[in-house]
Amino acid sequence: MKLILRASTTAALSLMAVVLGMSTAFAAPANDVVDIAHRGASGSAPENTVAAVKAALQKKSSFVEVDIQRSADGELVIIHDTTLSRTTNVEEVFPDRSPWLVSDFTLAEMRQLDAGTWYSPDFAGEPIPTLREVVNALGKRAGLLLELKNPELYPGIETEIDKELSSIPGYMRGALAKDKLVIQSFNHVSVRTYDDIAPAVPTGLLFGTRPTDAELVAASGFAEQINPSYRVTDQSLVDRVQELDMTISVYTLNTGRLMRQFINLGVDGIITDYPAVLRDIVRSHR
Repeated sequence: MKLILRASTTAALSLMAVVLGMSTAFAAPANDVVDIAHRGASGSAPENTVAAVKAALQKKSSFVEVDIQRSADGELVIIHDTTLSRTTNVEEVFPDRSPWLVSDFTLAEMRQLDAGTWYSPDFAGEPIPTLREVVNALGKRAGLLLELKNPELYPGIETEIDKELSSIPGYMRGALAKDKLVIQSFNHVSVRTYDDIAPAVPTGLLFGTRPTDAELVAASGFAEQINPSYRVTDQSLVDRVQELDMTISVYTLNTGRLMRQFINLGVDGIITDYPAVLRDIVRSHR
């Protein structure tokens, strides 16, 4: 059984969900929208780094979204692309390792890379973080929206993520009690696998194209969230997702005009590179 809380959440019900193994989806107070910092506050710091997580916390983000993959030696690392080229100096440090796939490098090798200078010299030397380092940086101040990036490349990663999160002292129980953890992916088979492994953890399905009604109905049997591109989202989709007792968060909104437009549609969450801008707009709508 799964419990969806949208407009309001109480500590007692959240604790009951943990005890009974039920899942809860994150929820904003009435008339609010959950602000989700995309890859951390990636408009202010290099994406998917601890610096971006800290920037999101400084901006009082409610949730931080990051992407997870696996290194050659089995470490869970936070990075978006399947290659290291765009966001690190890997081609300079390891010129003979083309195509520089994340899965071909150990964590120790990744630690030799600079994942910050591409964004700004102010972040020179910023490393690729592990899942545990991101969770530790978040502490209890914000929730985690964790995206499994190309999980088909990493067989078994769903189990490994659950084991890692469960091994962090006090994290899983606290995160579930306060609705501060959601697992999502474009790979819906992987999301279903994760749900089978850890049914107490809320899950979300990402969509780059408009989901069909059949897909939404099927999703409602195991997922708590539908998180589509704003480009395929309109009032009818928002209404249908919520009719099916799921929440809907759209990505990636980086202008005030778009943020206001989708707040007015009644979405439950907005994923953005600029969470402080969104929070200011949300406050103005109260």
